[in-house]
Amino acid sequence: MNRFDYHFPVRIHFGQGCFEETLKAELGKYGKNVLLAYGGGSLKRTGLYDRIKALLAETGKAVTDFEGIMPNPTYKKVQEGSRLVRERHIDFILAVGGGSVSDCCKIIAAQARLDEDIWEMEYGKHQLPTAFVPMGVVVTASGTGSEENNGAVITHEEKKLKNALWGAMADFAILDPDLTTTVPMRQVISGAFDTLSHCMETYFGRPDELTVSDEINEAVQRNTIRNLRRIAANPADDFARSELMWTSAMGENGILKLGKVTDFQCHMIEHQLGAYTDCNHGQGLAVLHPTFYRHIFRHAEAKFNRWAQEVWLVQDGDEGIDALEGLIREVGLPSTLSEMGISLEDTTRKAIAESTVITPGCCKQLTAAEIEEILKECE
Repeated sequence: MNRFDYHFPVRIHFGQGCFEETLKAELGKYGKNVLLAYGGGSLKRTGLYDRIKALLAETGKAVTDFEGIMPNPTYKKVQEGSRLVRERHIDFILAVGGGSVSDCCKIIAAQARLDEDIWEMEYGKHQLPTAFVPMGVVVTASGTGSEENNGAVITHEEKKLKNALWGAMADFAILDPDLTTTVPMRQVISGAFDTLSHCMETYFGRPDELTVSDEINEAVQRNTIRNLRRIAANPADDFARSELMWTSAMGENGILKLGKVTDFQCHMIEHQLGAYTDCNHGQGLAVLHPTFYRHIFRHAEAKFNRWAQEVWLVQDGDEGIDALEGLIREVGLPSTLSEMGISLEDTTRKAIAESTVITPGCCKQLTAAEIEEILKECE
C-alpha cells in the first residue's frame, strides 16, 4: 500500500427522514445571507423547493436564489454564481441537488474569495485556493459522491475542455434517501452506475497488488450492483435507495482510495466526450466502460480475474466484462453512443481523443489513436 495522509472534515447526516431536522440545526451555525443553489425543474415540481424556503425563513435567512445549474456545469455558470455571491454579500452557500450542483458550488465558493481567474490559477500557476465561502450540500441525486470531496468537474466551453477543478470542501452534507424520489428514475440509475464506475476506476489503479482498500471496494461494488438491480426492478424499494446513497458516498469519501493511485482513464475519455456533446455522465460511462476494459484488461489480467471472481462471481476478466455489459442492458442504460443520440464526425472524434487527459494510474497508457478506436467501437 502506498503512503497517505487522511483527513475528512465533512459532517455527514445520513438517514431516511433526516433532512428537515438536520438542515434546520445546521443553518443556525451560519450568517444571515444564504445563496440557495439548485438546478431547476424537479426541485420545484416536487415541492422540495418550498420546504427548503420555509426552513430558511424559519431560521431567519435572507435568501438569494441561484437556479439553472446544468447537468454539466459550465465555467460561465461558475463565474455567474461567484459574482452573485460577492454582490449579495453571501455568508453561506446551500447546494441542493446532485453532483453538478455540488461541483458548481464548490468552485463558486472558491472563486468568490479570489481576485484572479481560478482556472488559470490552477492550470497556469498550479496553485490551489485556500479561502472559501462556507457551504453545505443537500443531496437529492446520489451517484457522484461530490458532496464527499473538494473536487469538481467543470466544462470550459471556450476551451472545449471538461476538467477537474479544486474548490471548497462542504462543511456538512445531508444524505436523506427519501429525497432521491424527487428526481427521475433514469437519473437514479445513471447515478448508481457512476458510483460503480468510481469504484472500478479506483480498484484498477496502482498498485496492482490487492490492498485492504481494494477488498472493501469489492464489497461496495457488490452492494452497488445488487441494489442497482433492486431499484431498477422496483423504484419504491426504500432500502435499495438508502444503500445506493451510501455506496455513492463510500466511492468518493476517500476510504477506497487510501494507498492507491487511481485509474479514472475512462472518466477522462467521458469528460472530453461530454465537453463536445454534453452527454449524460453516467450513461456515457456505461457506453465506454466495457469497450475500454476490453482494450486494457490483458495489461492487468490477474486483477481483472480477481474482480470477475469476487464481484461478478464468474471465472475470468472476459466473463467479468461480459457481466458488466449484461448489467448495463438489464437496468436500461445505453450500450452505444447512437442509443444516446450521439454521432461523432471523424474530426470531432480525433479532437476528443487528442484532448483527453492520460492518467498515470491506468494499467495501460493509451495513445490518442487508441482512444479514437475506443470511441469508434462505442458508436
